[in-house]
Amino acid sequence: MAARGQYEELARQLSAVGAVKRGIARMLPTECPSGAAAVLALLDRYGDMRMSRLAELMAIDMSVTSRHVAHVVERDWVERSPDPGDRRSRILRLTPDGRAVLRDLGRRAADLFADRLGDWSDDEVGQLITLLARLRGSFGDCRAQPTRARTPQEEPQPAHTTQTTYA
Repeated sequence: MAARGQYEELARQLSAVGAVKRGIARMLPTECPSGAAAVLALLDRYGDMRMSRLAELMAIDMSVTSRHVAHVVERDWVERSPDPGDRRSRILRLTPDGRAVLRDLGRRAADLFADRLGDWSDDEVGQLITLLARLRGSFGDCRAQPTRARTPQEEPQPAHTTQTTYA
């Protein structure tokens, strides 16, 4: 177990990760703000879903989720269709145009990291990926199940390969 001082420094460093997130947000095209990018990324990762599930994954209020969804629907990046199990509800589905936007966002994010981490070795980038994945795993997927961490058997299977998560 690490010394308490190391955990305190880790907390400070993770608080500073906001600068990285702001850098990623700045590279997003104006027509695709971070909320819209998050909607696209989550639909890509988890597949078709109701708006209530999307709000849960985004950990935001339904009214805010509605605004983000309206934005992507207006651009034909997501379509809404009646839920066969409950005609009052709608199912959200990523469109081919939405997938194209996600590919573009993934390229932009990769270009940004290549630029900022150009002096890092492949091993260092690999270590960062491994350690960040391990850190996230230690906390479970908080957005997917707010009350407890999922067991590996309960973990949802991605519908598609997610290039970048913006939420």
